[in-house]
Amino acid sequence: MQSRSTRAGPRSGERTGPTAGGANRELPPELGSDAIGVFEGRTFMLSNSIGDVPANSIAGLVHDDTRFISRWEMTVDGHAPLVLSASTVDAYSAAFFLANPEIPGLPTNRIGVRRERFVGDGMYERIAVQYFGVEPVSVCLRLAVDADFADLFEIKRQGSRSRQSDVRRTHRPDDSTLCFSYQKSNWSAVTTVEAEPRADRLEGDSLVWEVHLRRGETWHGELRVLLNCRGKEYRPSGRGFGEPHDPGPDDATSRWLANKPHLSAESDLLYNVYHKSAVDLVSMRIVKEINGEQVVLLAAGMPWFLAVFGRDTLITAYQSISCGADVARGALVTLAKHQGTVVDDFSDEEPGKILHEFRSGELTQLGVMPYGPCFGAADTTQLWLILLSEYWRWTGDDALVQQLRPNADAALRWIDHFGDRDGDGYVEYGTRSHEGMRNQCWRDSPDGVQFADSTLPALPVATCEIQGYTYDAKVRAAQLADGPWADPALARRLRAEAADLRERFNRDYWLPARGGYYAIGLDADKRPIDSITSNMGHLLWSGIVPPDRAEAVARQLMSDEMFSGWGVRTLSSADVGYNPIGYHLGTVWPHDNSIIAAGLARYGYRDEANRIATAMMEAAAHFDYRLPEAFSGYDRGLGRRPVPYPTACNPQAWASGAPLLLLRTMLGLDVRDGTVAIDPHIPDALGSIRLAGVTAHGVRRTIEATGTRSSA
Repeated sequence: MQSRSTRAGPRSGERTGPTAGGANRELPPELGSDAIGVFEGRTFMLSNSIGDVPANSIAGLVHDDTRFISRWEMTVDGHAPLVLSASTVDAYSAAFFLANPEIPGLPTNRIGVRRERFVGDGMYERIAVQYFGVEPVSVCLRLAVDADFADLFEIKRQGSRSRQSDVRRTHRPDDSTLCFSYQKSNWSAVTTVEAEPRADRLEGDSLVWEVHLRRGETWHGELRVLLNCRGKEYRPSGRGFGEPHDPGPDDATSRWLANKPHLSAESDLLYNVYHKSAVDLVSMRIVKEINGEQVVLLAAGMPWFLAVFGRDTLITAYQSISCGADVARGALVTLAKHQGTVVDDFSDEEPGKILHEFRSGELTQLGVMPYGPCFGAADTTQLWLILLSEYWRWTGDDALVQQLRPNADAALRWIDHFGDRDGDGYVEYGTRSHEGMRNQCWRDSPDGVQFADSTLPALPVATCEIQGYTYDAKVRAAQLADGPWADPALARRLRAEAADLRERFNRDYWLPARGGYYAIGLDADKRPIDSITSNMGHLLWSGIVPPDRAEAVARQLMSDEMFSGWGVRTLSSADVGYNPIGYHLGTVWPHDNSIIAAGLARYGYRDEANRIATAMMEAAAHFDYRLPEAFSGYDRGLGRRPVPYPTACNPQAWASGAPLLLLRTMLGLDVRDGTVAIDPHIPDALGSIRLAGVTAHGVRRTIEATGTRSSA
């Protein structure tokens, strides 16, 4: 076994480094509250409501963690247009309706400007300038452009080092094209802006057109932003609204779309939320080639997390597996390909560990940041095993499960050796990297895990849900050992280890105070961290809770202190650290609630699960049927709509996957002995549900349910 460093990790309550996953998501004031973001795959464009990217802002066109456009500002006779309307049309497109302000010789609102923007393999933009005045007019239309090639981590911190002295500008002399290029060591990037019609002139890095119009006339222009990222070319195609990129019938994304079940529902609310979730998940796809096989998996979220993640990608694949197994297969294969093999303090890599986050920007590629990949998560390895089991249950794909057996064996070894840092039988975390995250569970903000009095625990910490995931992973791996691996001795060992973990966990984590509940974790001194959190619901999902304690857990989760009316809060309002707009300290997370609902249903608390599912659907209606990453934990009785969390990713993969798992929970949808089985408990308000094309073991079925009645 190789080892680059084995320095002991920190053991304090201090923040140990910057966080990629849980902080710095703010949009600065220069974009205003109406920032417009469009994305597809690993490309996004963030602008203000004019459609502009102001210089020195957080906005721009970003692909694969590099900003290819850092300025994109349009003026009419030197003035910024007025905004009439601006909004996204599809996830990958937006429309901006603008008008001229008052200009000497030209009253306001005489010229209408329309911008239509599309991203994917670069950016394509159409501009239409229409005149509504009487006398002919001439105006100067200018588009100022720049490319700073900043790394995503620099953009988020709003403090990138200047590369301007290293950026080459080789604009074409025919005034049709701007070209920016940058290279450092083996890192290179090129931005090319093509204009049709070509500009009347170039002024520095600005395209300038002299537009002459009579009443009713319209000037049309087209702009294409071509990208070259480390030698690979990306050229956008001309598109229209409602015309997503068509990769062809053999593409993994196309297969997932074709195989996705079709929902017919008496409830328009359910139908709209389901449809929106499916569209958003497709937009967040990442297609990779692993060992000659094209696979599709999901990025984590817009705008900062359009990259391969461990936890987010695995949970989203689990949530959406009833809609097709291609995403789960892609996640399993891709993450196995990059499984840890050595001990590396800088990235928190360890043999057998599944990665947390994989970035491709300059700072990562040159070794400045530890994200190529970063392994700062103590739960991804267990979640990978859980998804491997779930994939097998839905597909019966013995061949892939056997192919991934060495990865599974390595994952199980990581749990017992590196995951259990002190040999007490629990998986703990504590980063060894100076750039690592303090908390390496899903509550990954610096204060996301705390005592009831709001003090922070000393590291390393063993959070409760990670032990639940570990228990579930071993139970499921035992089933694989009995099945495709044909290793009964391994199955017996894993079941014995899971049973022992379950017994010890229920001894060490259960707190009889406050009506009985599970501590969120154990600190470095094995003291229970006594805050009441939503993580208890994950324990129900994993099955580590004895039946005689499930009622107490359900009661805690649905109490007034935990259930806001829109969903279960991350932290009880009775705890000192509670903050309804604290990232993990009282907000409501849809993915968290979907897991909680599935856990409640597992123990027979179907009404409680439905209460969560209904609240989530009703909340989605206030966000254009799209559940955001999180929203504020204010009580529903204080207003008629959920209060947004100010810097939530929107969309975010596991939030978009939440309605799919909630629907599965309401339907009681599962696979038993290779065939689809349902046990519905549908809320009356949702009426009848028909799901056509649910696939298990290669057989597509149609299921129908109303209340507790069903057919398949």
